[in-house]
Amino acid sequence: MRIFAAIAASVVMAMTASAQTATTVASAVKPAKTSAKKHARKPVITRVAARKPVAATTPKKPAVRRVATPRVSAATRSEAHEGVVEKVSRGAELPVENAAALVPFFEQLYRQQHGQLPGPLRALHYGDSHVAADEWTGDIRERLQQTFGDGGSGYSLAGRPWNTYRRFDVKSGSTRGWHSDGLVGRTGDGIYGLGGVSMTASSPRQSVYLVAEGQQFELYYLQQPGGGAIQIYDNGALVERISTDGETAPSYFHYDAEPGAHRLEAETLDRAPVRLFGWVAEKPTGVTYEALGINGASASMMLDWNGEVLKSNIERRNPALIVLSYGTNEAGRKDWTLESYRDMFTRLLDRLRADAPTATILVVGPPDRAIRVRGKGWVTLDNVDMIVEAERQAALAKGCAFWDQRAKMGGKGSMREWVLAGMAQGDYVHLTAPGYHMIGDAMFRDLMSEYGLFVKAREALALAPNVDRP
Repeated sequence: MRIFAAIAASVVMAMTASAQTATTVASAVKPAKTSAKKHARKPVITRVAARKPVAATTPKKPAVRRVATPRVSAATRSEAHEGVVEKVSRGAELPVENAAALVPFFEQLYRQQHGQLPGPLRALHYGDSHVAADEWTGDIRERLQQTFGDGGSGYSLAGRPWNTYRRFDVKSGSTRGWHSDGLVGRTGDGIYGLGGVSMTASSPRQSVYLVAEGQQFELYYLQQPGGGAIQIYDNGALVERISTDGETAPSYFHYDAEPGAHRLEAETLDRAPVRLFGWVAEKPTGVTYEALGINGASASMMLDWNGEVLKSNIERRNPALIVLSYGTNEAGRKDWTLESYRDMFTRLLDRLRADAPTATILVVGPPDRAIRVRGKGWVTLDNVDMIVEAERQAALAKGCAFWDQRAKMGGKGSMREWVLAGMAQGDYVHLTAPGYHMIGDAMFRDLMSEYGLFVKAREALALAPNVDRP
């Protein structure tokens, strides 16, 4: 009943405008039109595969790097594991705060599930190292795609911008001549693209590649004065030669291929700068869940990204859902107050709302965290309290949903039990793969619980004979 009123208002209008909405969504993902001006913004380049590509190797999961957990007895570990499982199970009783804000996403998900929307439904998940690990996000991706269909990997960063970068649903890499910008500790011009990281090369025969399954592929890149040329290959066959020279603007290369596995490669041709943002691999229908995490990242970093480029990239992805999960790194700093962090987070929500006005925004609070204190051992980091509350206040004030991850873990101080259970690493910051999967399962469980309420209310309204329709 928490979201019934919002469903009633939303669904009545949605049911009377279904065809118009489908048309709007379809037009939102069409390639940009070609400009006739000499130095105008570069149009999207589209190519169709001339032949069926040869099979490519399915990517394997890379090994998970982790900080060793403390050595404890089997009995202690078993007891702690039971405690974690019990607390996470009880977390189902904690509601998603402002769950009514999820209704627009649920409406699109419902239509996608029933074949009423064209193309895949896209979700963007921004965050820090918890997201970059792609354990948590990979679990949610797998469960969503099992339930609603596999829409492909969606957007992933170009090449390998840092040594441990990974996505479990693709395989990617690059030669050594590329420089990455946007990472923590590297100042730059803010032109980093959708994922906040760009790759630049200024010499010939430097390449990035992507191995993924799909039928529609795109390369996001920067058109710039004096930009170099690149060639695109699919499974070793030349597809297109692209010049990135022109007026500074975000640009896109679109490629339609035969369904199946592909190895896409972009190779530089001359001694001129080429800046790439990322690849897109999609299937005709289903759901994508795109992990956009950066190790060490804070929410405020997104406000430093170039507005024109980010807006263009987000508009092209046309996400139905944007998830923000920051706060772990901010909790370790002393320069934030509740007011200053809340105000910054509010500005970020305003920006994303302007860039993606039809997208649902879900804010996920940080997990519990502890720090080592001389003479006291591991002590719960109190500053997490302030970060969680600031994000909650900003989310609710801006009409976003809020999921309290720390509360779902068991609340303040729960990290110790997760470490003893082998569900969190010995740094008392990051989870292990099983721990991230448990959080992913809990988040999916809660979203589907709210979605189930939405579906029941929607279908009940559809059958109601006396519903006043606008």
